[in-house]
Amino acid sequence: MSNPADIPNLNSWSPPRPPKGPSGVKKIISLPSQWIHLYDDFITKNAHQVAQIESALRSLTYIIPGRFRDAEIASESIHSGVQLLSLYHDTLLRNALSLSKLPAVGGSLPAPEIPSPRSRYTNFWTAKSALYRRVAYVLQIVNYIELLCEMAAKRRGEKSRWRVVILLEAIKAFCRLLLLRITRSRPIVSPVLPERPPIPDEPTPEEEQEAELRAMMEEEDDAIDQARANGHANGQQNQITNGNGAVKGGEIGPNGEWIMPRTGMCLPSLPAPGDISGYLLSKVLTADDIKPATKLMNRLQGSAQLAEVLHILAPLIYAVALARSRSTGTYPNGTRRKASWAPWVIGLAVEMAARQLRDRGLRTTPLEREEWARRGWAMGWWTMRGAFYQNVTKGMVEGVRRRMPSLIGGILEDYEYLWENYYFSTSA
Repeated sequence: MSNPADIPNLNSWSPPRPPKGPSGVKKIISLPSQWIHLYDDFITKNAHQVAQIESALRSLTYIIPGRFRDAEIASESIHSGVQLLSLYHDTLLRNALSLSKLPAVGGSLPAPEIPSPRSRYTNFWTAKSALYRRVAYVLQIVNYIELLCEMAAKRRGEKSRWRVVILLEAIKAFCRLLLLRITRSRPIVSPVLPERPPIPDEPTPEEEQEAELRAMMEEEDDAIDQARANGHANGQQNQITNGNGAVKGGEIGPNGEWIMPRTGMCLPSLPAPGDISGYLLSKVLTADDIKPATKLMNRLQGSAQLAEVLHILAPLIYAVALARSRSTGTYPNGTRRKASWAPWVIGLAVEMAARQLRDRGLRTTPLEREEWARRGWAMGWWTMRGAFYQNVTKGMVEGVRRRMPSLIGGILEDYEYLWENYYFSTSA
C-alpha cells in the first residue's frame, strides 16, 4: 500500500512552461532562412533536373488549349512565376559555380568551355558594378511580369490598361538609359544578365568510392611507374600488369575523358575521325576570346549614341502614340475600333531611324554586329502589331489556321486572341 507522500498532488500540477528568454523566438525566426538554405542546396545539387522541370512548365503554359480566354491571368501567372523562379535559380547556380561549391567528378573538373563574348561582357559588368546588377534585375523582372500586369489592369478598363503599359515601358526605357550610362555609352545587349552557367554533375556514391580507391592505389601506381622507368633504362619493353594480369591503365570518365591512374587528372576525349577540323577549330582562341570585356563593345559617340537612344525610346513612343489614338478598344456596342496607321508608322519610323544612324564602320565589334542582327530579327514583330496586323497579317494567320489540324488550329486561335487584345504579347 502506497503512502500519501507517494501520491502526486493533482492540484499543484501545471503544464511545462516554454523556455525563458528569446531563444525560442530566435529559432522560429531562423526557420525561413534554414528552409531557404535547404532549398538552395537542393537546387545546386539537382541543377539539370530543375532545368528540365522549368522547361516543361514553360511549355505547358504555351500549349494549354483556351489558355488566354478562360484562365488568362492564372496561366500567365504560372508562366511569370516560372520565369522569376528561373531567374533566382540562375543567380543561385552562378554563385555556386563562382564559389566552387560543386565537387569535381573524378578528382577534377572537366575542361571549361570558352565563354561566348556576350557571356563575358555581361558577366564583367554584373561582377564589376552593383548598380548595373540591380538595374539589370529590375529590367528583367519587368520583362517577365509585364503581360501579367497588363492582363490585370485591363479588367479595370482600357484607360487603366494603357496607363500600366506606358508606366512599364517608361520603367524599361529608364533602366536601359541608366545601363547605357553605367557602361559608359556602350550598346545595351539583350538579355542584360548572364546566361545560366553549365553546372557539372554531382559525383555519385560509386564515383566517390572510386576516387577513394584511386587514392589508396597511388603508392602502387608509383611503384609501377618506377618499374617502368627502370625497364626502359635497361632497354627492355616490359608491360606492367596489375594484380589480375591485365595491363594497368586509366579509366574512362562519365563524359568520355581519360582519367590518369596516378594523379586522377583527366584528359579530354578525342574527336570522331570525320570531325577533326571542327574539333581543332573549337579549341582555337579568336581575337575576341582574349580581348578585355570592355573592348567587346565600343563606346558610342555622335550619331551612334543617338541611334542607341532612339532604339531604347522606340517602344515608349509607340505605346504613347497607340494610347493617344482612338484606334484601341471597342465601341459601346461591342464592335472593335478600326486600327489607325499613325502609331504603327511612328514607332516603325523611330526604329528604322535608329538602324540608319548606327555605326557601320570597320571598328564595329562582332558582338555589336550580333546585337544589331538580333534587333533586326526582332523587327519582325512589327508585322504582328497595330494596323498592320489588323489589315494584313490577321487574314494570313486565319488562312493558315484553317488549313491546320484542329488541335494546332485551336492553339493558334487562342494566340490570335492574345495578339489582338494585349500590347505586350508582341513586345520585343
